[in-house]
Amino acid sequence: QIISLIISQPGTVLTITENGFGKRTKVEEYPLHKRGGQGVIAMQTSDRNGALVGAVLVDDNDEIMLITDGGTLVRTRTAEISVLGRNTQGVRVIRPGKGEKVIGLDRIAFLEGEQVDEGDEGEDEDVPSNEDN
Repeated sequence: QIISLIISQPGTVLTITENGFGKRTKVEEYPLHKRGGQGVIAMQTSDRNGALVGAVLVDDNDEIMLITDGGTLVRTRTAEISVLGRNTQGVRVIRPGKGEKVIGLDRIAFLEGEQVDEGDEGEDEDVPSNEDN
């Protein structure tokens, strides 16, 4: 089953499974195929790690957001996820709750010169309520 199609660029391919396991693999480890190719196995799957959910191209400065079918969101830096070969099952990235599965992931790209706002405390403004209408 095709999970993702990625245009080759420098970086690593991050793969995540439904039981919360993931890994990064160097792009160079994936062979190039021409039209009619049968695809490439990106990660070994088993009962332990579950089915593959997705794959995205990332670099060390990026972050990823994972979501479970129970609504749990986890944001983590890609640099914290191990770089492993294609023929491996990965490491624990998220521990879904009992009966939950990871259903999606997305890359949050780092932009040069971007500063992360840690929640500056601003002045409170009076917000009109809808009760007056």
